[in-house]
Amino acid sequence: MPGRLILASASPRRADLLAAMGLVPDAVVPADIDETPRARELPATLAARLASAKATAIAPAWPEDYVLAADTVVAVGRRIMTKAETEAQARACLAALSGRRHRVLGGLCVIAPGGRRATRLVTTQVRFKRLSEAEIEAYIATGEWQGKAGGYAVQGRAAAFVPWLAGSWSNVVGLAQAETAALLAGLGHRRTG
Repeated sequence: MPGRLILASASPRRADLLAAMGLVPDAVVPADIDETPRARELPATLAARLASAKATAIAPAWPEDYVLAADTVVAVGRRIMTKAETEAQARACLAALSGRRHRVLGGLCVIAPGGRRATRLVTTQVRFKRLSEAEIEAYIATGEWQGKAGGYAVQGRAAAFVPWLAGSWSNVVGLAQAETAALLAGLGHRRTG
């Protein structure tokens, strides 16, 4: 049946955020692309480029459907914070975020039937409280940071680190819900959930 929703992401958080909107993907097809930032690439450019690349990689196999892709980049100024894969990376991220503001940039791309495309970049400002070494170590012990941009999950225990946030909370989790709904509706996708 044409017009299905295909999620080009393996992130369970993105699937959960879609489900909360009443949208259950008909298929989840993670895109296998190189996510390495280019030399001197700005964080916003990276988030937009990766979301578009993920959708572009998956769309040819689903020409009659809606392919949704997203990417999340955490940045302090122009510095791109890594997706934490090791405890050392998570510690470095948390130390860099401690006591300061950072941006969470969410790239969104939807490719609709016929190749029509819509993109959006969503920016959320987040302020972390100053973290003690004990707080950082306690958070590292939770394992919540694993695979997370910036080394934290705002929907988990790291919520206690965030006294202030401006913009989309769901963008920080991994998918800006209002903007995603607008992109899909603008391209003619009908809610089926």
